Parts: sequence; C-alpha cells; structure tokens
Amino acid sequence: MAEEKKAQSSGVWPKVKPFVNGGASGMLATCVIQPIDMIKVRIQLGQGSAGTVTRNMLKEEGVRAFYKGLSAGLLRQATYTTARLGSFKMLTNKAVEANDGKPLPLYQKALCGLTAGAIGACVGSPADLALIRMQADATLPVAQRRNYTNAFHALYRIVADEGVLALWKGAGPTVVRAMALNMGMLASYDQSVEFFKDNLGLGEAATVVGASTISGFFAAACSLPFDYVKTQIQKMQPDASGKYPYTGSLDCAMKTLKAGGPFKFYTGFPVYCVRIAPHVMMTWIFLNQIQKAEKKLGL
Repeated sequence: MAEEKKAQSSGVWPKVKPFVNGGASGMLATCVIQPIDMIKVRIQLGQGSAGTVTRNMLKEEGVRAFYKGLSAGLLRQATYTTARLGSFKMLTNKAVEANDGKPLPLYQKALCGLTAGAIGACVGSPADLALIRMQADATLPVAQRRNYTNAFHALYRIVADEGVLALWKGAGPTVVRAMALNMGMLASYDQSVEFFKDNLGLGEAATVVGASTISGFFAAACSLPFDYVKTQIQKMQPDASGKYPYTGSLDCAMKTLKAGGPFKFYTGFPVYCVRIAPHVMMTWIFLNQIQKAEKKLGL
C-alpha cells in the first residue's frame, strides 16, 4: 500500500516539479531585484534619472520605499514565473518527444518561449497590475492615492471598485511583452551558451554569467517598448470628467510615438536592462541550486 502511494506520488511530482521550481526561483530572485524594479517604475513615471530617483526615495520615503509592492512582486512570480517556466519545460519536453529525442532547433525553442510567455502573462496579469499600482501610488497626489496595504488588499479593492475584469486591465500589452521578453531571453541565451562553451571554451560559471547578461540585454531590448505601454495603461487614472488619457494600448503607443518619438519607449532602458539581466541570471542560479537540493533529498 505504501509502495503504491509512493508510486502515485512520484508520478505526480515530476509533472509538478518544473512549476514549483520555477516559481520558487523567480520569487527568490525578486527579493534581490525589487529595489531596482522600483527605481525603474519611478523613472518610467517621469521622476528623473536613476540617481535622482534613488536620492529622493531615500530622503523622502526611506529604505522601506524600495520594497514597496514586494508582496505583489512575490505574488506575480508565484503566478507568472510558475506558469511560464513550468509551461516552457512541459512544452519543450513534448517537442523533444515529437522530435525523436533530438535537440530542438532554435526556432522551436523560441516558439515554446513565446507560448509559455503568453500563458504565464495571462495567469500573472492580476498580480502584475497590483504591483504596478502599489509602486506608482506614492507618486500620485495624496487625494488620488489608493493606499493598498498589500497585494491581496490591492486585488480585493480592484475587484470591489472596478469589477473582476479590471484585474486584466492592460493584459493585452502584458501578454505581448511577455512573449517578446521570453523569445529574446531564451533565443539569445541558448545561442550564447553554445558560443561560450563551443567557441570560447569557457567554464560553467563564466558561461552562465556571460550568457545570462546577453540574454538579459536582448530580453530588455525586445520587451521594454511593450513594458512602457503596459505601465502607462495600468497606472492611468480618469480626469475630472471621468475620461482616461488612453483608450487602449494602440492609442497609448501612437500618442507616445507622436509626443516623444520612438526613443520615448526606451525611457529607463539602462535601469531596466540592469534589472532584467540580474533577475534572469539569479533565477537560473536559484533554479540550479533548488534542483541540486532536490537531487540530494531524492526528489
């Protein structure tokens, strides 16, 4: 009886493990990256350069301000990254089976990344909305602040004040951004690993650091324009007459292009790139450590 139960458990765990490991590694990485992400959002909201934003936050709000929205960030990783990395592993495993066990070509990995990114974004969009609003709250006039206490309070208030569907406000650009980010991240990382190992003969540590940095750069370059539009849509508020500044993602993109040109979409790119690259690197490092621990425990 015990052996049968163990067999059933071992049958379930391999299917669940990629999702659990992905979420855990993403959450650990977020704990480290949260301050940089907070600065990135403030830059996109027009509060100045990275140095100016950092000084003002320390002077006016204190160190705790850098971790405002951490609960929403962790919730986002528990949903988005769990679904994204778990789905990617599942999709690539199925693709390898269909390919008779042969390694996947780059375009198939990119397609798996696109699909996994879309799935993860759909699942994680409510938490992402809560995160953006909590991070942007301190930049609003006192009368307009929502004063969310944590991620779950934010989700409750959004549903109560705006309806359930409001949780997916800006979900369109969120999904597109996630697809662009995952395609750029996975494709460039895979190619970089091959180049560093096969052409340069670098060791594992140097390969991971170098490939992660390149991967983070291309992930940022591909996704920042969509991230900018997504942020503007999610943090917008109606004026006195109840009219929103943008009617949708396309309207936001066109007005931004007209007002500031194409480079407006890359506002805060250095900080965004610095934030993306370490998060990618640390997610994979944490994932590797989790997998090693599981092997030691016989999981």
